[in-house]
Amino acid sequence: MNILDIWILAIGLAMDCLAVSVASGIILKRVEWRTILFMSLTFAIFQAAMPIIGCTIAGNFSHFIEDIDHWIAFAILAFLGINMIRESFRDEENKRNYDPSKPKVIFTLAIATSIDALAVGVSFACLGMNSVEKLTPAISIIGFVTFIFSFGGLFFGIFFGKKRNWHMELWGGLILIGIGLKILMEHILENK
Repeated sequence: MNILDIWILAIGLAMDCLAVSVASGIILKRVEWRTILFMSLTFAIFQAAMPIIGCTIAGNFSHFIEDIDHWIAFAILAFLGINMIRESFRDEENKRNYDPSKPKVIFTLAIATSIDALAVGVSFACLGMNSVEKLTPAISIIGFVTFIFSFGGLFFGIFFGKKRNWHMELWGGLILIGIGLKILMEHILENK
């Protein structure tokens, strides 16, 4: 796998983080530097760490991970999306609000969006990229691209959120469910 392939792979892996970041930015509606940096860094760290984990456990569990990774990602994203949609229909005084600035929410989203990177780690092991020297360029690029996409997505969402006054939680929830369905359908269609 050459460097160009790794950059393309990194962009593909970062797309889910971009979409989730846009949805989160829509809900945030204002620049909160701590949240923006924390979410971007968390997404980047999880995307970079998952290939290492996938590569490490590839020998024993690769067939198991590949069979269920899409179901796990779908379940997590659908659960969060349904909760966001449900919150969007509550009246203002009864809203608990989906809060993308809470660390628990950020970590859950980071796990859900990085499950594919776990499977990529299994692929890296199959390609012989199973040493620190061979993995370092790939995980560095994956982490960097994810950080940039997440950071930019949050700002895009914040800007978009200021321009609209309609149920942003509804749209954010639909986006999360859509990402989950996309992940699920890609894996189902690949295995036909």
